[in-house]
Amino acid sequence: MHRIAVLAGDGIGPEVMTESLRVLDAVEAKFDFTTERTEALVGGAALDATDNETPLPKATIQACEASDGILFGSVGGPKWENLPPDIQPERGALLPLRKHFGLFANLRPGVCLPSLTHASPIKNELVPDGFDVLCVRELTGGVYFGTPKGREERDGEPVAFDTMVYKKSEIERILHVAFTAAMQRDKRVTSVDKANVLATSVLWRETAIEVAGHYPDVTLDHLYVDNAAMQLCRRPGSFDVLVTENLFGDILSDEMAMISGSLGMLPSASLGSKKEGTDLYFGMYEPSGGSAPDIAGQGIANPIAQILSASMLLRYSLGEGEAADALDAAVARTIDDGLRTGDIATGAEGETRVGTREMADAVIERL
Repeated sequence: MHRIAVLAGDGIGPEVMTESLRVLDAVEAKFDFTTERTEALVGGAALDATDNETPLPKATIQACEASDGILFGSVGGPKWENLPPDIQPERGALLPLRKHFGLFANLRPGVCLPSLTHASPIKNELVPDGFDVLCVRELTGGVYFGTPKGREERDGEPVAFDTMVYKKSEIERILHVAFTAAMQRDKRVTSVDKANVLATSVLWRETAIEVAGHYPDVTLDHLYVDNAAMQLCRRPGSFDVLVTENLFGDILSDEMAMISGSLGMLPSASLGSKKEGTDLYFGMYEPSGGSAPDIAGQGIANPIAQILSASMLLRYSLGEGEAADALDAAVARTIDDGLRTGDIATGAEGETRVGTREMADAVIERL
């Protein structure tokens, strides 16, 4: 019995979560395991229920603490944008959840299936077979969290400053996540840094070389971040696993999402510490896109990112790798068979336009 916390959130979150859970039901039946699910409020939904007191109620945190992993929807929308910043859905729910559970590793796949290369802004001749890249981003260190940071006046003018800082132990743990992931893929890791300029990157590169010694089957290479950004546009199919620090990962993972063609297809995982005695992580799994309030309730949202987030939950937190493989394959077959929600539809011959529920039905059928 696996225990998961289900936090559907706002906008299209509840409707794509419903379909993700229906798909999960089918996966459980096929692979003979069960999940105990606890639904809890988060984001704008929690604010509405608590008279704008909090986007992250204590009961929600407790539900997450009692789980093996969190299946997260999307939060936020115009309705709550005028609230004080510290209780707005994104800042008041997502960041505290990451901090509370020590979610230091962000995994974002950048996948463009062969049948969707037309949706990528990359020229088709550069990605004739699509691509599958995994970006592993350090999530709790670097310039976003380093101190001191602030503003002051120097010589009669305003000055702002931030501090980029990394401990070796922080670098080691994210690199181990990347190398472990590579062992389940094509066994190639590209470490991205700026070691020609930054002292933190020199330590990063030294540590990457050291950690690579523990994984003799994995090939390690290095790229400066500016070159990595260019090569993702020139030859995305040449990468397997990218690993990098917080700021660089923030930028590169968004670039990967853009060249993949649709955020509606891309999941993500934020992982914390390994569970004692296992190779499984406690993590939070969510679509890479937002809550899309403009299409909420219309039954047209793409549920694939939420479905694939459930697949990552199966793989990294529940230890159901075979089930995750089957689910990923079912999604790929669904797209190969021409089923399209509006965000990935082009009107080309052989496409079938479907809504949220129909897309999930098609994935279930192909399981």
